[in-house]
Amino acid sequence: MVLAITREVSPRFNECEITHIERTPIDLNTARTQHHEYVHALQKLGCEVIELPAEPDLPDSVFVEDTAFILPEVAVITRPGADSRKPETESIIRALSPHIGLVHIREPATVDGGDVLVLGKNIYIGLSTRSNQTAIDQLNDLIRGYGYTVTGVEVHGCLHLKSAVSRVDDRTLLINKSWLDTSHFKDFDLIEVDPSELSAANCLPIGTSIIFPTAFPKTRARLEARGYKVTAIDISELAKAEGAVTCCSLILPD
Repeated sequence: MVLAITREVSPRFNECEITHIERTPIDLNTARTQHHEYVHALQKLGCEVIELPAEPDLPDSVFVEDTAFILPEVAVITRPGADSRKPETESIIRALSPHIGLVHIREPATVDGGDVLVLGKNIYIGLSTRSNQTAIDQLNDLIRGYGYTVTGVEVHGCLHLKSAVSRVDDRTLLINKSWLDTSHFKDFDLIEVDPSELSAANCLPIGTSIIFPTAFPKTRARLEARGYKVTAIDISELAKAEGAVTCCSLILPD
């Protein structure tokens, strides 16, 4: 069974970091309800979910993806780019350590998990406001022994690499070509987001289904036209904090 780690929405969620969108008020109760529906979707698709309690003093902590990324061999504990988010890794270390070995990104490197796209033995890191070249250099040293190569990808106009491109399956990516250099992904089948839905490139494959936001029906139709089964959920309040469907869980493969 696939294991998923999630965390409840912080009571200070309205104080979240905002980088590329205008801040608007977040309805905390609605955000919590949407997050519960997200957890339910994971469970319905066969995940065993470990639900961590809310972190009262860490506004962005629902977005557990940024604290680590998971490889079959090891989990990499990140060092988030925003100073307010660096303490989020402490509880994630405790949650992950019974299940998998850990390695750690160290100062002065910074990397958010949302900037990490793992495609087989190739790992792509978004060079963004949150992740830097030093992290790429460290990662190449940390996980080279497992056969991985880590490459930087310039992104612009969005928060993270996985805001612009995400994995659909082993050969297919969902992508907004206007936010990154696509040359890194020329060997993949690319499904482009609908031009009216620039923020639709983030999806979360679980088993035979794809978790995807209800906010992007035209891009959803493109996925379904390719034969993919889509589980659509409303994350509109989470999106006000620049959140997306990959952001709210850490997935440990079975």
